Amino acid sequence: MREADEVVTSGAVEPAEGPDAPDAPDAPDAPDAPDARTWRHPSLGRWILFATIALAVVVLDQLSKAWVVASLAQGEGFEVLGDWIRIVHWRNTGILFGMLPQSAGAFAIVSLVVVALIVAYHARAGRGLLVTVALALLLGGALGNLIDRLHYGSVVDFVDMGIGSWRFYTYNVADAAISTSLVLLIAMALFPRLGDLAPDG
Repeated sequence: MREADEVVTSGAVEPAEGPDAPDAPDAPDAPDAPDARTWRHPSLGRWILFATIALAVVVLDQLSKAWVVASLAQGEGFEVLGDWIRIVHWRNTGILFGMLPQSAGAFAIVSLVVVALIVAYHARAGRGLLVTVALALLLGGALGNLIDRLHYGSVVDFVDMGIGSWRFYTYNVADAAISTSLVLLIAMALFPRLGDLAPDG
């Protein structure tokens, strides 16, 4: 009985030792730091930034097109930097950079769907600052060209760049915003850490 006396002393049961001893309860886990797993949706401030960038693109795009339409007849233009950069009033019935001509009506409908998808995607993925900027540029560009399609039945393009007979596609502010957005999205796809810069929340 000596072993039992050593285990029970002064009316208190001392914890047993050895391989059969019960495991001590685990300490509660410390709360996780806020990260992408706990983020739910963009904050009000991030939505305001998103809307402000998109609106700025639309305003700049529409003001520049209104000036071109009021100042130049279709096909008329002038040199800005020699033959390298010219302002020329062109109409585009296709999509970005004049591709798929004679499809403005169809792409007006497509643009409405694209605008809704951009906003929905930002609600789900707009945590990083660069994501918000890229999607806002894309939204502003889509809206700018959509307004043209609904108003004119075509898109007003006016920036003509090139050397001699080799010319780049004529484009506008909305096209430039869309192109910049695509470059940012591709960069974030290749380097995912870029999408986590300056996270929201």
